[in-house]
Amino acid sequence: MIKKLSELALLIPDTKILGADVEISGIEHDSRKVEPKNLFVCMEGAHVDGHNFIPQATAKGAVAILTTRKNFKPLENISVLVVPDMLNALAGIVPYFYDYPARQMRVIGITGTNGKTTTTYMLREIFTCAGFKVGLIGTIQILIGDESFPVRNTTPNVIDLQKILVDMLAKKVQVVVMEVSSHALAEHRVAGIEFDTAIFTNLTQDHLDFHGTLENYLRAKCKLFDMVSRHGRKQNKTAVINIDDAASAEVLKHCLCRKITYGIKNFADLRGTEINLRADGMNFKIRDELNLSLHITGLFNVYNVLAAVGAALAENIRPDIIKRALENFKSVPGRFERIFSNVPFEVIVDYAHTPDGVKNVLETAAQIATGRIITVFGCGGDRDHSKRPIMGKLATEFSDVIIATSDNPRTEDPEKILDDIEVGIGKKIHERIVDRRTAIFRAIELAKAGDIVLILGKGHETYQILNTGTIHFDDREVAREAIKEVNSHA
Repeated sequence: MIKKLSELALLIPDTKILGADVEISGIEHDSRKVEPKNLFVCMEGAHVDGHNFIPQATAKGAVAILTTRKNFKPLENISVLVVPDMLNALAGIVPYFYDYPARQMRVIGITGTNGKTTTTYMLREIFTCAGFKVGLIGTIQILIGDESFPVRNTTPNVIDLQKILVDMLAKKVQVVVMEVSSHALAEHRVAGIEFDTAIFTNLTQDHLDFHGTLENYLRAKCKLFDMVSRHGRKQNKTAVINIDDAASAEVLKHCLCRKITYGIKNFADLRGTEINLRADGMNFKIRDELNLSLHITGLFNVYNVLAAVGAALAENIRPDIIKRALENFKSVPGRFERIFSNVPFEVIVDYAHTPDGVKNVLETAAQIATGRIITVFGCGGDRDHSKRPIMGKLATEFSDVIIATSDNPRTEDPEKILDDIEVGIGKKIHERIVDRRTAIFRAIELAKAGDIVLILGKGHETYQILNTGTIHFDDREVAREAIKEVNSHA
C-alpha cells in the first residue's frame, strides 16, 4: 500500500505539511518496528513521548512524522504532517491508508463490563463449526484461524488493529469476532470498522478511573451501537442487547437497526428457561429449537450463551449448528476455569475483578457448592479505589473463608489496597496475606472435601505487576503446585 502524504492530509481539516509530499508505505507508532518509507506517529502518553524516538525512527527509514506540535522544527529530508488532534487524525488517516479491510469481512463487536471474552470464544466456536475461517481479537490473545498472537490491550490501538485486520484478510478470514472496550470506543481505536453485529452484555462499575462517571462509561459503550447503525458498504446490521441490564434502555436508543434482545428475567426475543446449573455444566432452553446441555456453568454464562446465540442467528447460522458448537465448547482460559486434580474439593480460577464479576462467580459457587466457599482475591493498584470495599463486602456475603491478597498492585502499596478492601469486609474473620502465592497455598491447605476454592482477579494472566516490575505469575500454575504439596502431605 502506497499513498502520498498529501492524500492523508486531505482527510483531516486544519492540517499542515512541512517538507516534501512524500510517498508513505506504512504507518507506525513504535520506532522499533519502523520500516523504510513509513510515517512515524509521535504519540504522547503519560509515560512515553514518541517525539523522543524520532532519531531511531528516521534511522530505520521513516520519511515523515505525524505530530500535533504546531511549532515542530522540520528535520533535514524528513517531512512532517501537523494535525490538530492526534486521536481524531489517526481515526481518519489509518483506516483509509489500509483500505478499510473490515469492509471485506463480517465483523461482530462485543462490548460490556463482563462477558466479552467468553462470548467471543463461543462465537468463534460457532462460526468455525459453520465452516468459516474466523479471526478473534480480545483480552487473552489474537487468533487467526488456529494461529495465536499476543495482545497488550483488550482492543489494540487503531494502527495495530487495522494492521491485524489487513493480516486477517490476507489469510482469508471471513468472520472477525472482537471485544470492544470502552477505552477503545472513547479513543477511536475501532474507527473505520464497519460492524455487522454488535452485542451489549451488561454495564456495572468499572474503569471509573478513566471515564470519571458511570454515565460517561455508558456513553462510550453506546458508540458501538451508533457505529453498527450507520449505513455502510454491507447489509443486515443487527444489535444484540441484554434486556435484563438496566442500561439496555439507553443502549437501545442508539440502535437504529435490527434488534435482538436476550435475557432471563424479562420478556426477550431469546429467553433462557428451565435453567439447571451443576458443578460440571448446565442445561437450559432457548425457545423450542435450542435445548442445550453444556460443559460450562453459571448464570452469567447463560447470558453469555444467549448473547452468542443472538449474534449467530443475526448472521444466519442454523440453530442445529449453534447447538452442536455450544455443546462442544469447553471453556475459556481463566474464566471459571476448573483446576482438575485428585483432591476432594474444587479449585476454580476466574478473571473476575469488578464487583459484578465477583458477585456472579460467588453466586455461581454458592449454587453448586456442597461445602464451604474459600475465596482468595485482591484489587488492582492504580485503578478505581471505590470498588475495593464493595468487593470486600461481596466476599463476606458469599464466602465462608476469605483470604485478601495482592492482585496487580502496580505502583501502589499493597498494604494500602488491602486496607481499602478490609473496609468492606468489616468484622468478618478473614486472613490478610499480601504475597499472592502464599495466599493461594493457604487457601488450598484449608480446603476440605466438598469445598470450592475460588482464586479471583487474574484469570488467564501469566504475570503480576508490582512496583518493582513485572514478574511471571500464573494462578493456575500456583494452584497446581499447592495441590501437589497438599497431596504430598496426605
